[in-house]
Amino acid sequence: MVNIKMCLAIPAKVLEIKGNVAKVDFGEGVAREVNVMLVDAKVGDYVLVHAGYAIEKLNQKAAQESLNTWRQVLEQI
Repeated sequence: MVNIKMCLAIPAKVLEIKGNVAKVDFGEGVAREVNVMLVDAKVGDYVLVHAGYAIEKLNQKAAQESLNTWRQVLEQI
């Protein structure tokens, strides 16, 4: 049997930054605070968030495509 592990990261737009903590928007008004110490994020950037940490910066097009895919997936539930 093959054991496949996967982690999920959700794109979000950086709204504000205070130190290593950023307020990000996951879309449709869902905002949370995440740690940005692992990336060089600026207000307006898009980041991938996993377990409360921004782990990678994304360009706007890639972020929007991913958010659209998430919306489609969640509509199926």
